[in-house]
Amino acid sequence: MQSEPNDNAAVRAPSVAILLCTLRGHDYLREQLDSIVRQTYTSWSVWVSDDGSDRSTHAILDEYQASLGTSRLTILCGPAKGFAANFLSLACNASIDADYYAYADQDDIWESDKLTQALQWLEGIPSNVPALYCARTRKVDADNQEIGFSEKWTRPPSFANALVQSIASGNTMVFNKAACKLLRLAGPDIEIAAHDWWTYQLVSGSGGRVFHDIYPTVRYRQHSENLIGTNGTWSARIHRLHMLLKGRFRNWSQMNIAALEAMRAQLTAENQSRLDEFSRARQGGIYSRLAALLRAGVYRQTWLGNMGLVAAAILKKL
Repeated sequence: MQSEPNDNAAVRAPSVAILLCTLRGHDYLREQLDSIVRQTYTSWSVWVSDDGSDRSTHAILDEYQASLGTSRLTILCGPAKGFAANFLSLACNASIDADYYAYADQDDIWESDKLTQALQWLEGIPSNVPALYCARTRKVDADNQEIGFSEKWTRPPSFANALVQSIASGNTMVFNKAACKLLRLAGPDIEIAAHDWWTYQLVSGSGGRVFHDIYPTVRYRQHSENLIGTNGTWSARIHRLHMLLKGRFRNWSQMNIAALEAMRAQLTAENQSRLDEFSRARQGGIYSRLAALLRAGVYRQTWLGNMGLVAAAILKKL
């Protein structure tokens, strides 16, 4: 006789590995960890990579590990090569096995439904397709008082955008195992400008899916110790223009192109061609540079940003 299905059998919820990097984070770390504990989605584990913090930070991590258990919170030593390398050390760690992965900064506060929001979209994507969820942020000051929101983009995420712009903070990003496999194929030691930008480039370049949610999922703390803060103010725009003229954007582009060339086989044929045209837009005479930029079809999310791209191509700062 055929047995009846067991309606009481537990169905395993997809697991989320939270990749948290710390460096002298004792001022705000408790609030971040508490916000993770309060998540409405509960099938998670935290993997911390510490890049050489003081005793205060380690004491906090030890306290939460004792409370949550070593299976829920694991503490590792980081590579001490900067924030991007630290995050990649976690994303590329083969011993961290999960269905989904989420970057986490030490000084932010997650909204209680952050993981729930992300998985609602990610669960609709076939598991073999690289997928990246990201979102707007609610900007807060050092005392967690609201001061605004990050930009609400109108143009779709794509590799054409990813080549010249990082549209989301890593602290909002959640990605699936197929996307993580791309990061691991590239490896933890690849030279990149930023881990979140690199994730966006890899997923979009391989033909994967990227979704930028207008719903803010993170309280993004703006304070004097931020390595990367808000970029929507006029002062931030003027600062970016100054950095463009000094050649920082060109250096980032060179770094990103080299990294993407190392992963060329993983890019779609269309995006390989786009990468080639973007590379041509950085060399040769002014007319050939502008023609290649047009053929590449790259774009930023704002009119002013696109004018900056043209200016960069003209000035050979792309």
